[in-house]
Amino acid sequence: MTRQLKSERRGVAPGKAKHLVIFLHGYGADGADLLGLADPLAPHIPDTAFYAPDAPNKCSGNPFGYEWFPIPWLDGSSEEAASAGMAQSVDDLNAFIDGAIKDEGVAADKTILIGFSQGTMMALHIAPRRAGPLGGLVGFSGRLLAPETLEAETVSRLPIVLIHGDEDPMVPIASLPAAADALVKAGFEVYTHISKGTGHGIAPDGLGVAVQFMREKLGITA
Repeated sequence: MTRQLKSERRGVAPGKAKHLVIFLHGYGADGADLLGLADPLAPHIPDTAFYAPDAPNKCSGNPFGYEWFPIPWLDGSSEEAASAGMAQSVDDLNAFIDGAIKDEGVAADKTILIGFSQGTMMALHIAPRRAGPLGGLVGFSGRLLAPETLEAETVSRLPIVLIHGDEDPMVPIASLPAAADALVKAGFEVYTHISKGTGHGIAPDGLGVAVQFMREKLGITA
């Protein structure tokens, strides 16, 4: 049984959206942590509805935030708990994406996932395994989980841009080329950008790369 994810919405009035952006937050944060990006993005991606769901589980490492799944080396959980938590969140998030697409009346290929850290891990796992391709994926400061199963489990391919700070102390910069290599091998269109002097966060240059990518993949020219 899937759980309903709590979410906030910004952007154009209901029924007016031509594009959909769904933000997926990192470990210990919440949807509001990324939803603020809707304001600077909206002028560049007009006619867009922005959603930012909270992950379904309270974060054991931060009781004020949420997690998509436990992280053993951070919170002392077991690998079994992490795997089970992720599997449940995958179902919950897929149901949320399907619901948002239906509610907004937007095509799947006009839908973009933007992940940060653990949210990027979720996006990179979910998007290739969905029945129909989404419009694109922007992954900040994340990594690809289970790269060895990606090629065999890929159902749909979508363009992906991976953005990472070269001074990230939480998710090593080496995670970017590792993910890119596996994705390219599995037949994905992949772009990468490294933000110089940036830690575990989103720098202005990285956000600019994301905007350019989304405008191109959504066919926005004005």
